[in-house]
Amino acid sequence: MPKKKAVFFPFRRPASWPMLFFKLALAGMVPLMVFFAYCDAQVRGAFDPQRYDQPAKVYARPLVLASGAILTAYELEDELRRLGYRKMGMAGEPGSYRREGDVFTIHLRPFFFADGFREARKITVEMAPTTVAVVRDELGRRIVEEQLDPTVIGGVYPDRHEDRLMLSLAETPRMLIDTLVQVEDRYFYEHNGISLRSIARALIVNIKAGRTVQGGSTLTQQLVKNTLLTNERSFSRKFKEAAMALLTELHYDKERILEAYINEVYLGQEGNRAIHGFGLAARHYFNRPLEELDLAQISMLVGMVKGPSYYDPWRRPERATARRNTVLNELLEEGLLTQSQYDAWRKEPLSLAKSSALAGVYPAYVDLVRRQLSRDYARQDLQKKGLRIFTPFDPLLQRRAEMATAKALKQLDERAKDLEVAMVVTAVGSGDVVAVIGGRQPRYAGFNRALDALRPIGSLAKPAVYLTALNEPQNYTLITPLRDAKFSVPNADGSLWRPENYDKKEHGLVPLHTALSRSYNLASANLGLDVGLHKVMEMFKRLGIHRPLLEVPSMLLGAAELAPIEVAVMYQTIAADGRYTPLRTIYAISDSKGQLLARYPQQPRQVIDKAPVHLLQYAMLETVREGTGKSVYNVLPKDYRVAGKTGTSNDTRDSWFAGFAGDYLAVVWMGRDNNSSTGLTGASGALRVWRQFMAEASTEQMPFAQEDRIEYHWVDGVTGLRTQSWCENARYIPFIKGSAPEGSGGCAPDGEKMWEWFKGVFD
Repeated sequence: MPKKKAVFFPFRRPASWPMLFFKLALAGMVPLMVFFAYCDAQVRGAFDPQRYDQPAKVYARPLVLASGAILTAYELEDELRRLGYRKMGMAGEPGSYRREGDVFTIHLRPFFFADGFREARKITVEMAPTTVAVVRDELGRRIVEEQLDPTVIGGVYPDRHEDRLMLSLAETPRMLIDTLVQVEDRYFYEHNGISLRSIARALIVNIKAGRTVQGGSTLTQQLVKNTLLTNERSFSRKFKEAAMALLTELHYDKERILEAYINEVYLGQEGNRAIHGFGLAARHYFNRPLEELDLAQISMLVGMVKGPSYYDPWRRPERATARRNTVLNELLEEGLLTQSQYDAWRKEPLSLAKSSALAGVYPAYVDLVRRQLSRDYARQDLQKKGLRIFTPFDPLLQRRAEMATAKALKQLDERAKDLEVAMVVTAVGSGDVVAVIGGRQPRYAGFNRALDALRPIGSLAKPAVYLTALNEPQNYTLITPLRDAKFSVPNADGSLWRPENYDKKEHGLVPLHTALSRSYNLASANLGLDVGLHKVMEMFKRLGIHRPLLEVPSMLLGAAELAPIEVAVMYQTIAADGRYTPLRTIYAISDSKGQLLARYPQQPRQVIDKAPVHLLQYAMLETVREGTGKSVYNVLPKDYRVAGKTGTSNDTRDSWFAGFAGDYLAVVWMGRDNNSSTGLTGASGALRVWRQFMAEASTEQMPFAQEDRIEYHWVDGVTGLRTQSWCENARYIPFIKGSAPEGSGGCAPDGEKMWEWFKGVFD
């Protein structure tokens, strides 16, 4: 049998082996080249500053320090603390202050305001018991005013809920850079993205410890992982990380990589918002700019890079302190600290802020700002371009509003459970919204009742009815008699509308001013029908109510469902003597570098003649002096002039009060979310909040100066006749010129019934 030939691998000549290796190498390089090309595409542009999302920041008003400004020393110091100013023996650096009795020396921080940049400088503020006495510059010269830097009250964040405060490397303290490099990557300036020495060093440390206590990743690798990759633990992910780190070092210099890392590194969580970068972390944990932190605080932040949740200083202060001291010890071992310095710094407390300065603690107001912004800016611009939104929001007034609501709710909780509350406060002179409360938990970002709770406004509608009538002085004055008697009107569906007074009584003939101040439903409804329902509905529009309202008789008594913010627009027009001004929550916007982009000036329009508004204000003054709102003066000084109107919806489901002094207008609503009866009228519910707030916040009573077209006459409150001078039953009543009653007479005999005289007029 012939012997079989051996079967060999089908390469016939040895000369083919070099070609084989070449082909194999080429076949292996192609996917490798594709892989590196993919990685290179990912890395290119990944760490440019423009790539990072910078949310729009919303700022409160800056506190103005001027001679005569209403402010106590306690409030000034509280404001400084909230801004993160450090109390020191000497105000020697920006962001610090010194207090000696009622004299403050404040070293102001630099800040880009809407109207320009203010450099850091020192001022001295001398305080009187309730006002600012004198403001002086560093040379002791008296100055007109100075501003504290405003605080951030919220923002508009990206869909990924990331937040950061971008810093250039030049703006980053050298102390942070040196500490970070020493602890996280001491060979940073020597390697090309991967450090074999760091890997070997970490391996030795881990073997000695018997567990993983140190990593060998460079800052470049950490940056790549945080920015471009996931936290997956696999060889393929580590290989990709290494490749991208090498490519990053190829495309970017060390300064750009370090700057990107400082702005990108994850350092904690605020609710559903991720805190990225050391700049924002300094604000988050210490309520101070990064450049104002000391070495102990810097070391705590650097230590948190290893595990922000594990070393969370608020939840785990012992871990955070131990980790901070480990960082300080590394600085000691490398000769960057002396033993005495190390011993001193490790004894320092964490010195955390009481709560995060970044928390959205005023959600109802920020919600209102976002809605205005959405009309003018694309969502992506708000989420990514670092816009700075300047608002008239006043934290002092907000806190007073919150305290007033908390006090009233505490008083009422035993009487009416599950009450909710909403409040809108505006500045009468400007139409600026200065405070908003969206619910009984004002710091909770839930349903915003101030903007979205549409509830029947009850008797808050009546001023529109009476103003419509007073706008016809030839037909109506404050003493015009009104019929307060029952009647019925057919509705469109064939049913009858039968209004009745709250007390279920009829009051016969009553003067117009009395009908409003006592909030008589029957007199008001009769007046509205007499003057014309269509005219009343037009008056609502002139006052600023743009929501479509049904032209039905029940609207005269407040069947209209409006949100508190809409009611505020209406009453703002009344408080401003008939000038309509859209409520403003933003007065300027700048970019992330402080360049002004837009201003929002107010443009008030006189939509109603001042004269009839003056008469209406008189009746609203009477409302709080003698009518349904007279319990205002259980809290306010008896000689402090304010005006307002109570409102109560059917079955006491909604309690309202709207009123104003010379400086502020406030609208308050109380009720239940399930729309059940509260048993509260406007006077027994919402008015409690309003009067407490005004007692704490208002410093300027309502002005009530003589108008050109107004003349005052003494009028007998019983007969309605003009009198020569004051007498027992007389009132000093304003009239639009030419509308006062003719003739004059003395006072009516005691006991004569006013309604009998008025009845004779109609007869």
